[in-house]
Amino acid sequence: MTYRFSVDGRIACVTGASSGLGRFLAEVMAEAGAAVVGIARRNSELESWVGGVRAAGGRAAMVQADLSDPTSLDEVVRQAEMHFGAPDILINAAGINPRQHADDLTPETWRHTLDLNLSTPFFLAQKLVPAMAEKGWGRIINIASLQSQRAFVDGLAYGASKGGIAQLTRAMAEAWSGRGIMCNALAPGFFPTELTDRVFSDPKLCDQVAAQTCIGRNGQMEDIAGPALFLASPASDYVTGQVLAVDGGFTAK
Repeated sequence: MTYRFSVDGRIACVTGASSGLGRFLAEVMAEAGAAVVGIARRNSELESWVGGVRAAGGRAAMVQADLSDPTSLDEVVRQAEMHFGAPDILINAAGINPRQHADDLTPETWRHTLDLNLSTPFFLAQKLVPAMAEKGWGRIINIASLQSQRAFVDGLAYGASKGGIAQLTRAMAEAWSGRGIMCNALAPGFFPTELTDRVFSDPKLCDQVAAQTCIGRNGQMEDIAGPALFLASPASDYVTGQVLAVDGGFTAK
């Protein structure tokens, strides 16, 4: 049955590939045999990621772009398709969390957060869907959050965007799964990334968060590899419109 979980020969596009979960998921796809195009804003970090994948024998290319500007997406797609062809798999991992209290949140911060975290995942997917539909096979994996379900301190804009991602994923599935494109989301718990540095740099807070899970520990990067491969591969041929929590049972308590 291992072939059911294979992405060998597929073409994956991963946003936010310069750091955090985006970078790790891009590495997972490449290690599993996909040709991966990483998209992110930071050029040097992208170059480092590409070099690491190629040194390990994988296929990787990069597109440096500011994805918070939806008007740039036509050019982003053009550059992404230049390397290996039209992607079969899209992982929308780029995102920001401004961590501002509701009293201090500005229209500019609100728009920037919603554009990058919610608008870009839809409009980028919309541009890649026709080629997926022509092949009759595609995978769109969005990144949801604990805040898709729960309110966190200073998380109003981020939480609104991630609540939107959960519904966007269901709506994408309704729109596109009839053409062979499965649309799902991963909802990570606390993993050691730039966005969660405030937690992991504070041992007391880190332990408090771990205690809120059913398992009793926070996430390690390897914990999300299997769920991502499941949703990216033929193993999920009959799974769409779902938000899979990879949180050690945080949301179960």
